[in-house]
Amino acid sequence: MKRIFISILVTNLFFCQTNAQSFGDLMNKVTKKNTTGNNDLNNIISPNLGKGLSNDDIASGLKEALRVGTDSASKKLGKANGYFGDAAIKILMPPEAQKAEKTLRMMGMGSVVDKAILSMNRAAEDAATGVSNIFWNSIKQMSINDALQILRGSDTAATFYLKKTTTAELTTKFRPVIDSALIKNDVTKYWKDVFSAYNNFSAKKVNTDLAAYVTERALSGLFYNIALQEQKIRKDPAAQVTSILKKVFAK
Repeated sequence: MKRIFISILVTNLFFCQTNAQSFGDLMNKVTKKNTTGNNDLNNIISPNLGKGLSNDDIASGLKEALRVGTDSASKKLGKANGYFGDAAIKILMPPEAQKAEKTLRMMGMGSVVDKAILSMNRAAEDAATGVSNIFWNSIKQMSINDALQILRGSDTAATFYLKKTTTAELTTKFRPVIDSALIKNDVTKYWKDVFSAYNNFSAKKVNTDLAAYVTERALSGLFYNIALQEQKIRKDPAAQVTSILKKVFAK
């Protein structure tokens, strides 16, 4: 069965092309919801935000917004179906495997593919728990200048700040959890066998490191949800759940 599985995938993978959905693709979905009609992440949204407040108040407000947003996102994604149940961030088979996936489903092997997809998402959900300290350490190091730029930047400026300052540490935290989950369900083994064979015949090599792909997708989904929370806090008074948030983001 293993030889048949590998042969089918290798045969079909010669005709596949890569079009992975990146963090930027997900963020494009977020910015399309920008009610200002301006999707340029570098443009200023409201120069009046924080007007009349001290720099310390602004910094405190931004830090509180980031704490609330990151806590909410990580708690949501760390639950069962946090990734698997959200169509915007659900981790699917990598694009280079999707044509082979269709063939397998037509041959009645859909349950094998479904198990692999579920395992990838469960791995991401496990990794998303307990990341609050990583975010909080970055938030505490935010300077006054950082806070002012974020406040008067785009409605996802804080998310990009966190992405820049935490991605390396988050990757270190996510990777072993995802590795363990994929190995436990034999997903990594089949993937490596298939693409090692494929790479022997193809001029364009495919990365056999499935855990790296799942880690990247998991982090993209996490930052996507943080961006959604940031936009809510900036625009929706109901999401400004503390007095400092109301003070800083009141229009």
